[in-house]
Amino acid sequence: MSTSRTIDGEILGKEVVADRLDDNRLYSGVRTRRIFAFLIDYMIVALLLIPAGVIVLLLGLLTFGLGWTLFAILFPIVAILYVWTTLGSRRQATLGMRAMSIRLERLDGRPVDGMLAVVHSVFFWAANAVLTPLILLVSLFTDRKRTLHDLLLGTVVIRDDR
Repeated sequence: MSTSRTIDGEILGKEVVADRLDDNRLYSGVRTRRIFAFLIDYMIVALLLIPAGVIVLLLGLLTFGLGWTLFAILFPIVAILYVWTTLGSRRQATLGMRAMSIRLERLDGRPVDGMLAVVHSVFFWAANAVLTPLILLVSLFTDRKRTLHDLLLGTVVIRDDR
């Protein structure tokens, strides 16, 4: 007699697992996909800086140079707006994450909102500034390949194509 388990209606094997996030297939290749998704997102934000820079340039001309002070914070503003509108959306993934077929999930099952998306990104940048790319080493030793900011916020990145 064969017992099989199902997660969201899919037969997976002979063990019974209560949580769909316990399926190891969801984490296969996630670390590499996260790195490439970050590079894609970084390029997208860089491209978004062009029209934002033109707007700040024009604003500076209209305010006799006062608006040009926004150039100092232009990258963080554009990046935060990008993360808020993409990672905080219904799809729970930035454009780079969508291209790499991964998404951010909360461990409590609730959807990712814009504020959590921004805090997740800010924690990533803060940890990266202090620990450099060594933050990826944490994912070698944690369950579900979670990084430091995932552990702090109760999130996990999973494959969207599985």
